[in-house]
Amino acid sequence: MKLDLYINEANDYARDIRVPILHPHVAIIHYDEVGEIRHSLNRIDCYGIFLQREFPENLTYGIGIYHEGDGSLIAFAPGQIGGKRDDGSKRQYHGWVLLFDPVFIHGTEIERRMKDYHFFSYNNNEALFLNTEEKDTLSGLMANIRRELQTTDDDNVQNDIVRDYILLILDYCNRFYVRQFKEMTAGSSDILARFQQVLIDYYDKGRQRTGGLPSVKYCASELCLSPGYFGDIVRGALGESPKDYIRGFIIMRAKSLMLGGMSITQVSDALGFEYPNHFTRLFKQLTGQTPSQFFAEQREK
Repeated sequence: MKLDLYINEANDYARDIRVPILHPHVAIIHYDEVGEIRHSLNRIDCYGIFLQREFPENLTYGIGIYHEGDGSLIAFAPGQIGGKRDDGSKRQYHGWVLLFDPVFIHGTEIERRMKDYHFFSYNNNEALFLNTEEKDTLSGLMANIRRELQTTDDDNVQNDIVRDYILLILDYCNRFYVRQFKEMTAGSSDILARFQQVLIDYYDKGRQRTGGLPSVKYCASELCLSPGYFGDIVRGALGESPKDYIRGFIIMRAKSLMLGGMSITQVSDALGFEYPNHFTRLFKQLTGQTPSQFFAEQREK
C-alpha cells in the first residue's frame, strides 16, 4: 500500500494542509475554515480523532474500506493507516480534527486509561455514528481546545487544561461507543449466528490442517470486526468471551466425532490440536473428565 503522507507527529498534518500550528504536540483543525484540500492516504504515528460531517467515499481505514456516513467519528492510534489516496482532486470537508502526540500524554491519566478506549482499535465498519447532539458536544470541546491554544497564558497551566479537554473528549467518545455497543448487542443474534457459521466453515474447509485451532482474531476478521469490539459483543450477548465460546464449540464437535467412532488421536488431529495430550487437557478442563472417561460413560448408556 503506497502512502501519500507519514504523520510522524501531530503537526505534520497541520503543515501539509497549511493551517496554523498552535502547540508543539497538539494539532486542532476546523475543516470548515480550511477550504478545499487534496486527499491523502496516511500512516498516523500519533493519536487522532476525526469528527466529520462526511468522509470520502471508499475511505481506507486500517485494512478495510470505510463507507461514508453522516455525523461520524473515526479514531486512530499510533501505527494505523487511514485516508484516501491522492487522486489530484480537492474537496471541502466539514468538522474537526484533533491530533496529539504520545509524548504529550506520557505519565498522565489519559495514558493510563488508553487501553480502555476500545474505539481506538476499530477496524472497518466500526466507526462511531453520532447523532446531532453528540456531534455538537464534541464540536464544542474541540472549539474550546483551539480557543485555549490561541491564548498566551502559562504553558504548564495551558497543557493541563488541554489534557483535561482531551480526556473529556475521550470519555464522551467512550460513552457514545457504549451506546452504539448496546445497540449492536441488542441486535447481535445475526453476528452470533455468523460467528458459529465461521467456525463450522473453518472445519468444513479443512483450515485446521494448516492453521490449527480457530482463533478469536481469525473469527473477528471473517466478520469484519476488530477483536476487541467482537469480544465486547459476544460477552454482552452470551456472558462469555469469544475464546471460551470457541473452546466450547470445539469440545461439542469432539464429542460428536468420538460418538461417531473416531479415536482420541483421530479426534485431536481432526480438530487441529498439535498433540493429543493438548486435546485431552482441554477436554478435561471444560468437562471435568478425560475423553476416555467420556467415551466409556457413553458406551454404558
